[in-house]
This record gives sequence, C-alpha cells and structure tokens, in this order.
Amino acid sequence: MLELLRRLDVRAGRRTAVKGTVAPGVTGITVSLQLKRDGRWKPIDRDRTDARGRYALRERLRRTGSTKVRIRVAAGPGVAAGERVIGRLNVYRAAYASWYGPGLYGNPLACGGTLSAGTLGVAHKTLPCGTKVTLKRGKRTVRVPVVDRGPFVAGREYDLTAATAQRLGFTGHGTVLTTR
Repeated sequence: MLELLRRLDVRAGRRTAVKGTVAPGVTGITVSLQLKRDGRWKPIDRDRTDARGRYALRERLRRTGSTKVRIRVAAGPGVAAGERVIGRLNVYRAAYASWYGPGLYGNPLACGGTLSAGTLGVAHKTLPCGTKVTLKRGKRTVRVPVVDRGPFVAGREYDLTAATAQRLGFTGHGTVLTTR
C-alpha cells in the first residue's frame, strides 16, 4: 500500500481524504478507511481499486475529536489482506482562548501539581482533569492535557499555559482550533 495523499486535520463539517495505490494494481480490491472509537475500529468509507490499484476514500465529519485512523485492504488476486495505521485524525472547531503563567508560577494547579514555565496544558471549566485536547493555530499543533480550571473571563473557553501558548505561537487572546 502506498498513500498518495492524506488530509487528516480538518474542521468539523469538512471532508477528510486519503488517496493511494494498492500494489500490484488489481481491479476491485476493497479498501476501507476506519477510525478507532470506543476501543473498536469502525469503517467510515470504502472504495474499490481501479485498474491501476488506485483508491480514494473521503468522509465529511461533523463530530469533533482526535482518534487513530487506519486503512484496511481486503484480500484479492496477488494481494494479501492487511491493515495499517496511517496517523491521527483531528476534527477541529474554533474556540476563544487566552494564556496565563508568569505571575502564577509556583501556584498549585486544580488537577494536581504546580504551575511552572515548562508546564504543558490547558485550563478548562468542565473537561475532566487529564483529558487530552489537540489545539491548532496556523501550522502548529500541540496535544496537551487539562491541568487546571478556568478561564474565568466571559466568552473564553480555554486558558493555555505559557509553555503551550509558546509552542502554538499564541499571544494575548484569540481563536484556536480545538478537538474538544
């Protein structure tokens, strides 16, 4: 299997896409795109290969989240069945955020631990402590846990620690893309 294109970072309501080739080029081999949800692999699209062994898989995703995704190829003439994890599918939505840090270093975090200059994480009012959140700003992406409670400013959904904000190239307050 050779992938030609992978679009695994998408906004909610947009299409994810994976195009590739199964070698040798055999017509009619079933290829499916699957994601892992609740500990099980669930197919979200399937296609049959053309005469050159090419396939195109795509699906419009409305539910935000971050999960592993794989390609599954059925057996056929000269082709053995198999699966391969191809990465992590991130479906984002926009959220308003700010960051905090320097004046609060040394203070305890609501989820345990102490805030320092190197603490990676976010503060959120309702997500359980330790919940992983993937954040994206421009071309930068970071996956961090919920480590604190907040923000306590109307209209803001996340407070990024200074280290998280630095990794994203985020200053002040504004919009970030999030999987939660």
